[in-house]
Amino acid sequence: MPRGYRDRADDGLLTLIGDLPDLVTNLVKAEINAAKAWISRTAKDAGIGSVWFLVALFFLFWAVPVVLVFAIAGLSSWWPVWLSAIAVFGILILAVLFFALLGILKFRKVLARQNPAQAVAEDIRLVKDAGDDRI
Repeated sequence: MPRGYRDRADDGLLTLIGDLPDLVTNLVKAEINAAKAWISRTAKDAGIGSVWFLVALFFLFWAVPVVLVFAIAGLSSWWPVWLSAIAVFGILILAVLFFALLGILKFRKVLARQNPAQAVAEDIRLVKDAGDDRI
């Protein structure tokens, strides 16, 4: 039999009912301790996972210039190196402009959207105007 437990088969009903508050208190404490342990383990694992993602982003950061040099080197087999570099730079500028335009269009949608506070203010203004018209 595990330590801290006793055989309760011969206990009476009143004894069992009297022990109920202690049992509930112990259960709540055990659940809180289990939740604390889970949060601690989860936070630790999330922190370690975040570090691994940062390491991956570090290597990705250095992989981008390598790909660009590879593109310049590949194009330089047909064109002079300076022209290959300008071509890759031009493609990058076009990509920046394209994605910036997409971002601007998305932000215009966000700014055009009416937020809930504006909607409530508009409703209050309409109700006040309707009340003024009745007088």
